[in-house]
Amino acid sequence: MNIFRFGDTTQHMKHILLALGVTLALSAPAFAQDCFADYKAKQDDPLRLHYGVAQISGACSAQAAQAQLGPRLAAQGWTLLSIVSTFGSEGLNERKQRAGSNYLRF
Repeated sequence: MNIFRFGDTTQHMKHILLALGVTLALSAPAFAQDCFADYKAKQDDPLRLHYGVAQISGACSAQAAQAQLGPRLAAQGWTLLSIVSTFGSEGLNERKQRAGSNYLRF
């Protein structure tokens, strides 16, 4: 004997799918991962070099970091030399001391 009627099963599945959809929609920001890049930059006359860490939006890639950091640094008179790496928030603490005043400055 079938204990479920077709209509009851369909209605039950709709509720489960709706609850799942709402749960995923509300948790979507938690899946977004922060992206950071560490980089090297310079100024001329006199020559000054610095290492820094900056937050990057969008794709977490060296190309995205270069496209975003180049103009940010140039606005302050710096030239981007290289992107050392891109990483998530788990890599911030190990780079904070080395970056010093250029930690999340640009």
